[in-house]
Amino acid sequence: MRQSLALFAAAVVFATPAYAQAPVPSAALAAALDAPTRTAANKARDIHRHPGETLAFFGVQPTHVVVEALPGGGGWYTEILAPYLKDRGTLYVAQGAGKARDTLKAKLDADGAAYGKVQWADFPLAGVPDGSADVVLTFRNVHNLIMNEDTTTPDRAFASFYRALKPGGTLGVVDHRLPESADSARQKTSGYLKRSTVVALAEKAGFRLVGESEINANPKDTADWEKGVWTLPPTLTNGDVDRAKYLAIGESDRMTLKFVKPAS
Repeated sequence: MRQSLALFAAAVVFATPAYAQAPVPSAALAAALDAPTRTAANKARDIHRHPGETLAFFGVQPTHVVVEALPGGGGWYTEILAPYLKDRGTLYVAQGAGKARDTLKAKLDADGAAYGKVQWADFPLAGVPDGSADVVLTFRNVHNLIMNEDTTTPDRAFASFYRALKPGGTLGVVDHRLPESADSARQKTSGYLKRSTVVALAEKAGFRLVGESEINANPKDTADWEKGVWTLPPTLTNGDVDRAKYLAIGESDRMTLKFVKPAS
């Protein structure tokens, strides 16, 4: 009986994705983090966003075909991914029509030497050949999908991620984390999401969770702010009210989840 219980416990351990230690970025990735085309303001936020460790955890290689879904107008991760993939890989940025796309396009068009090889796609992913991507990444965007008035948006987005990836390809998700004990209704207004919500969306699309990391965790964030995640930096919705307090907390507590499209 004791042996059976031990075998069962071992099976549970191996069936549950383990929390990974923060990996060390490669020399090529470190060089991309120091790319001269990165803005000083964006580099200053590395302390909160841990881009080198995050991309290393997701296994992004300089030879990969990578899709960055919803990079936003600033292209924070685009500034890193473009030089990293420029010589041997391919980067797609997938952004729907609107101000964010126009702003990012102007940024990339202004420096053809750095960004001329970046390819554009629509969102949900259209323009990326099915089964062509090694990695799809989306940073702090799933909460926007959940908050969308069109309740089909999250499912359509994750289905498009699945289609774009090769069998065995990786989906990397980072988003603001809501405690599992919190009222689920807050996911529609606060900018925070439960881990279980993201996992359910991914699994519904066919993905399998294979790892997670606390690289982007912030235990100082209580995730219960009256004005949601935007109370914290970089947005600081309350302006000068309690500004020092929120700056001391830093950016939000974030989950970092790694999914795979099964090879068969």
